[in-house]
Amino acid sequence: MNETVKPSVLDDAEFHAAAESVLREGETVADLIDRSARAEVEYRREQAEFIARGLASLEEAERTGVWYSAEEVHAELRAKLEKRKAELSQ
Repeated sequence: MNETVKPSVLDDAEFHAAAESVLREGETVADLIDRSARAEVEYRREQAEFIARGLASLEEAERTGVWYSAEEVHAELRAKLEKRKAELSQ
């Protein structure tokens, strides 16, 4: 994609002023928009991967007939968390 695209928010004076009001030292509106766009792309990628893992898990449960309750999953996660906390406190 070689076409340069100017985000419409740059033409919105109210948005531009709001964006400028929250900038950090040395940051530009373009920096803010660039970082925000990159974060959104990463979020959507991770969301798609999460959904794919969930669907694969559902297919596996349907195939095998093995299901786990929320309580079982939470207990396993709590145990992992406690184990890790114990490792870090040593």
